[in-house]
Amino acid sequence: MNPKRDARFVALARKKYPEKFVTEDEAFSKIRRGDRIFIGTACGEPQYLVKALVEYVENHPTAFFDAEVFHVWTLGVAPYTDKKFRSNFRHNSFFIGNDTRDAVNQGGADYTPIFLSQVPSLFERGIVPVDVALVQVCPPDQHGYMSLGISVDIVKAAVDKADVVIAQVNSYMPRVLGDTFIHISEVDAIIHHDEPLLEYSDAVSDEIAERIGNFVARIIRDGDTIQVGYGSIPNAILSALKNKKHLGVHTELLTDGLMELIRSGVVDNSAKTLNRGKTVAAFCMGSEELYRFLHNNPSIELRPVDFTNNPLTIARLSNMVAINSALEVDLTGQASAESIGKQFYSGIGGQADFMRGVVLAPGGRTILALQSTAGDGQTSRIVPFLKEGAGTTLTRGDIHYVVTEWGIAYLHGKNIRQRAMDLIAIAHPKFRPQLIQEAKKLNLIYKDQAFIPGRKGEYPEMLEARRTTRTGLSLFLRPVRISDEPLLKDFFYSLSDQSIYRRFISARKDMPHERLQEFCVIDYSREMVILAVVEKDGFEHVVGVAQYGIAEDLHNAEVAFVVRDDAQNQGIGWELLSYMTLLAKRQGLLGFTAEVLVENRPMLHLFEKAGFDLTKRSESGVWELKMLFRG
Repeated sequence: MNPKRDARFVALARKKYPEKFVTEDEAFSKIRRGDRIFIGTACGEPQYLVKALVEYVENHPTAFFDAEVFHVWTLGVAPYTDKKFRSNFRHNSFFIGNDTRDAVNQGGADYTPIFLSQVPSLFERGIVPVDVALVQVCPPDQHGYMSLGISVDIVKAAVDKADVVIAQVNSYMPRVLGDTFIHISEVDAIIHHDEPLLEYSDAVSDEIAERIGNFVARIIRDGDTIQVGYGSIPNAILSALKNKKHLGVHTELLTDGLMELIRSGVVDNSAKTLNRGKTVAAFCMGSEELYRFLHNNPSIELRPVDFTNNPLTIARLSNMVAINSALEVDLTGQASAESIGKQFYSGIGGQADFMRGVVLAPGGRTILALQSTAGDGQTSRIVPFLKEGAGTTLTRGDIHYVVTEWGIAYLHGKNIRQRAMDLIAIAHPKFRPQLIQEAKKLNLIYKDQAFIPGRKGEYPEMLEARRTTRTGLSLFLRPVRISDEPLLKDFFYSLSDQSIYRRFISARKDMPHERLQEFCVIDYSREMVILAVVEKDGFEHVVGVAQYGIAEDLHNAEVAFVVRDDAQNQGIGWELLSYMTLLAKRQGLLGFTAEVLVENRPMLHLFEKAGFDLTKRSESGVWELKMLFRG
């Protein structure tokens, strides 16, 4: 963006193509009754042209009637939706913005639901004809080429198919590389007007957004290629990725947060399996600093959405991760991002394209990240079923992970009961009792599903810890969740008969739902169950379980634990006992009691070397241990 050079090139273009440089009245006189007028997207919207068009109609009220104005999204004012222009314009949007939402819901404007990747084909096939395109471009270069700059998305297709192209040449528009260029000969009218581009500022991340961002960061691995939407939560997610390495970007939207990751070297696109070395996007919303960063930057390419958002393109990217949000998600795993019940709110946009393409990609993961509540905490975004009239933007097969500030729910491949329990576990605690009751009524979960409401049953995330055993095994130690029943079922049925007998001092070998609940649904203020988890390929594998229950009269706790047979002798038991001891001391407990079979020498030896003041007595083949903490 060089003003002197730009002015020189504009002067050369004006000399070579004088017929292109016209007045506003001359440009808009090309519009006819009933024409379909396309306007450039979001921050790339040609503000001056839009205002001039409305002024033209005010000055020439009978110049044309019933023109249809359409675009993806407007961030600027939308004066053509004013009732006084009802006979002149009818607005039609592929994605509803704040300035047009009321008009759409009151019947004064239209909304066309469609996957964003499919919009260019609407233009190309004439299903949605484009008579006039109002776009914004950078000044022409010495060859007469002008870049569409920060907005290529569906704009390129509209320019290609429009009968009349009216371009605002603006020196503030960066020359962005990729499939962004149009030649001056393809333009019918040029209005040269310099003005700052519209800017979009992500809301400052609050504590909730940061918690969500940190959870999402756990799912992202070094070398992944990511797509992220806009808003405070995506902004927090990007901030949480600052310690990752060799990330790639293939996205619809380019933001300041992605710019910072590129500058810091976190994003280098070196592991991408398509367009390696390039950050690929369709349009940009951000700050002036971002726009300057994009100017002539060879590491960044903007492409139309029928490339960036095409599920077949996305499926070619290994380890692709799509991160999007929604207005609400129901307990079966379907989500709406476009409407609140019958009220249209935004649109399908591009997230369905990305989520479906990523499901097909090798190693692909889809993440739906959202705050657990809306309306100042008065409404749960996790609901039994989507509201009547809500658009199902994402089906039950589109979503792998759902993340709120309360944790991560993995849905892929799980049945409805498991999904419901996983999602209830990450809903806001004050809505969980209601969700449990509704899920029971709807037969989504067990009729006898236990639940402990309030703080006593709230998952204590602060007790999560990472440990490395003496043999070098990395463990994730965490409290049990209400949704862990399937994990514990697999764990218990992996144990040998001997391990089961030693743990429970019982010949009973079954572990039905009723018994599993005793381990999963606990009052964290009175007992604790800690899982020793090994994480592999994004999945948790339980290798050990420790439990204690507080005896309040003695102010100590009875402790027991068991380790998978194929994971024994690796130091897992020692780490579990050490961590349970730490937690018990934090609660002010005085010590542990335990019952250990006389034959279970390894367990007895573990307790003996733990450094307790230990007393024991044998009763009917069982050691009864009392272990007081020292210090």
